[in-house]
Amino acid sequence: MRIFQVLCLLALCASGAFAQPMELTPSQKLRAAEGLIESFYVEDVDADALTAEAIRAMLKTLDPHSSYTTPDETKEFTTPLEGKFSGIGITFNMVEDTVYVIQTITGGPSQKVGILPGDRIVAANDTVLAGKKMKNTDVMKHLRGPEGSEVRLSVKRGEEMIDFDLVRDEIPIYSVDETFMADPTTGYIAVSRFGESTAAEVREAIRSLRRKGMKNLIIDLSGNGGGYLGAAFDMAGEFLPKNTPVVSTSGRSVPSQTFVTETQGDFLDGRVVVIANQYTASAAEILSGALQDNDRGLVVGRRTFGKGLVQRPFPFPDGSMIRLTTSRYYTPSGRCIQKPYEKGRSEEYHLDMLNRMSSGELWHEDSIPRPDSLRYETLRRHRTVYGGGGITPDVFVAVDTTHYSSYYRDLMAKAVFNRAIVGYVDVNRAELLKAYPTEEAFYAGFTVPDSLVQDLIDRAAKAGIEFKADEWERSAPLARAIMKGLICRDLYEKGSYYRAVAPLNPDYVEALRLINDRERYERLLEGKWRADR
Repeated sequence: MRIFQVLCLLALCASGAFAQPMELTPSQKLRAAEGLIESFYVEDVDADALTAEAIRAMLKTLDPHSSYTTPDETKEFTTPLEGKFSGIGITFNMVEDTVYVIQTITGGPSQKVGILPGDRIVAANDTVLAGKKMKNTDVMKHLRGPEGSEVRLSVKRGEEMIDFDLVRDEIPIYSVDETFMADPTTGYIAVSRFGESTAAEVREAIRSLRRKGMKNLIIDLSGNGGGYLGAAFDMAGEFLPKNTPVVSTSGRSVPSQTFVTETQGDFLDGRVVVIANQYTASAAEILSGALQDNDRGLVVGRRTFGKGLVQRPFPFPDGSMIRLTTSRYYTPSGRCIQKPYEKGRSEEYHLDMLNRMSSGELWHEDSIPRPDSLRYETLRRHRTVYGGGGITPDVFVAVDTTHYSSYYRDLMAKAVFNRAIVGYVDVNRAELLKAYPTEEAFYAGFTVPDSLVQDLIDRAAKAGIEFKADEWERSAPLARAIMKGLICRDLYEKGSYYRAVAPLNPDYVEALRLINDRERYERLLEGKWRADR
């Protein structure tokens, strides 16, 4: 029947060719092309794959962010933003060919049955996980599953093998990765994504920090690729008065809309500094721009990514989805967040980071584009801010390579840090927890032992990484900080990894310096940024 319909359409077109050209609608021509391929192509064709590639090809002619995802890709994309999934409730590391349990989530299935940090998962149901060097995503496929489904884990604890029967349950995915007091009056919150639970997590983090004496707050959005607009809007509302503009959207087929805060924020008085970098994007840029344009906070770091195109999801019944760009984001001052692009030339668009490197923008403030045609004013203090793509920081911090070396790069690439720390904590967990019962005690008293450093170097040599004394000397402070942070993360629930590394991060150091210098902070809010340089 399909062949008959295609032939009839082609015959009609052919007969019309002798009289006058017959115009087909784009949808008719697309269906005819699909029918021809399915009916007459020399080999069998996967119709689903053919359709997916056709959709992707169409979207590629539009903009860099409109996209199509298969049912599996859609699920993988949306799960982190929905704030939950069904699984067994552990964090783990795949070290060489072994799945090590790092932590069990409080109240989760694994904790309930008695699985402990340091356990090794050998098998899930009938699938052997050990000895296969599987990817983390492949391991997750065996550990996650529908809520209420059962899984039997074979676990090795020391030399003992134990079988655990678990019932999978809903497990939360957190947006707030780190929360700690940077000094007696300054809190620090790192937000890695904007999902359904982000605003609630941030509110709880603020309450927790206030109980510890927080007056001012650093919000770290480094590397935050965004997420839900609503989450960024809700989080901005924590810092702004009622009826304050947060973001506007405008597009061809959707009405322009300005989103203003609906309630009075709970953190209106303390100083706020946002850390952002070249990988801060989308919803994270909305929050940064809202705080900057309303003169509620200052941004420290480098110009953000510049993703200001709004994608509306259009799901299909089979679970696949088109995320189609329908409008653009604008900050309260009117700046368009989206950086320039040419339709159908996404390859060039994605080379932007290389262009920033070659232009020197990541190292020199004067290389940041500030065209007079894209000058805007903040809403309260009327200081100058610039459009043209991304959020330009109030205080520029160059990319730091002080502790970087090829030896350090290879240690990270081959996961030598993880292997050394897993082995160390596995042997010393009880002794460490006895000596340092809390995270505060750990950070106050623990020093990475030389024996652990030597073990790291020895493991690297076994992995084929030649020891280079001069490079190790340059990278040793960072390497020791990473090891201390990893040990802390493995020992304590929600243990702060970044707290150990932060003092070596110039973005963090500058943010902390700025937030504690009230006079300089106020001077920058008045727009006297040149005098501050």
